[in-house]
Amino acid sequence: MRSDMSDALPSASEVPVRARGLVKRFVGGDGSLLTVLDGLDFHVERGEAVSIVGASGAGKSTLLHILGALDRPTEGEVIIDGGLVVALDDEQLATVRNRRVGFVFQFHHLLREFTALENVMMPMLIAGAAPETASTRARALLDDVGLSERLGHKPRQLSGGEQQRVAVARALANEPVVLMADEPSGNLDAETSARLHDLLFELRDRKGLSLVIVTHNLALAARADRSLTMERGRLHPSVTG
Repeated sequence: MRSDMSDALPSASEVPVRARGLVKRFVGGDGSLLTVLDGLDFHVERGEAVSIVGASGAGKSTLLHILGALDRPTEGEVIIDGGLVVALDDEQLATVRNRRVGFVFQFHHLLREFTALENVMMPMLIAGAAPETASTRARALLDDVGLSERLGHKPRQLSGGEQQRVAVARALANEPVVLMADEPSGNLDAETSARLHDLLFELRDRKGLSLVIVTHNLALAARADRSLTMERGRLHPSVTG
């Protein structure tokens, strides 16, 4: 099966996430097999921002979930921070997700009963950090996203944009090698979306993060170093202009 992108990739130390030959099939309601990813290759370099666009249902979110070890491919391999993850068991995958990958989704998925500070601390506590260490880092991250005055507020006391900023801070809690965002501003108004986009790229520049962003927002997609279009289970360079 032909690859849709070149195999001439940078070295492993420069590529926090790469995938080769990804195939993902689902069983349809009539019992037939639906191929969503069809021999797809992908990589993101350290400090690079890559956007992925395409029609609804094209498989963008499916790809992001596989790249971030939230789901397994039917065939192919995923390497995160130099380690092959496809063969890992569920507990090992959970560790990879917690310590190597940060996620921001369209809906923030904050824990409603906890404060902004406690939400950001949670991934660190799960990873075994001491509460004092987790609190100190969470405070610094919330300051990074402009919420140092909102530490004690619960999600219901925050605006939609503030909730997403907490989600971004939480995604960075364990210093991931890549931040993956699935329609991060899809639930926000235009002005709030623009501020969130600025924040993502400011954090990328300041922290040397790699970004993989699935979006329908063409303005956000255009800010990436590379923009790819998902079509027929493969990725192609986006046509601009």
